[in-house]
Amino acid sequence: MAQLAVVLLALFGQMKRTYTLERAAHVRSVATAKGQRIGRPTVVDSDKLAYAAHLREARHTNAEIAAKTGIARTTLYRHLPPRPPE
Repeated sequence: MAQLAVVLLALFGQMKRTYTLERAAHVRSVATAKGQRIGRPTVVDSDKLAYAAHLREARHTNAEIAAKTGIARTTLYRHLPPRPPE
């Protein structure tokens, strides 16, 4: 009898997890259909990113760009294209 109770509790737990995942997937698909962004908000302002791209074209180093724009260097590496080889 105890084994049956444990199996039923495990079954109910798995069902709850499955339904939760289905609801989350549905919410994500509805948000995507509405054009909403899913996930953490971006911290990089498009104006700052454009200024950073301009500074990079002016041959500033990534450390200088990070200091002038307030954007972390790792974020710059992620958002700006790599420099062309010389």
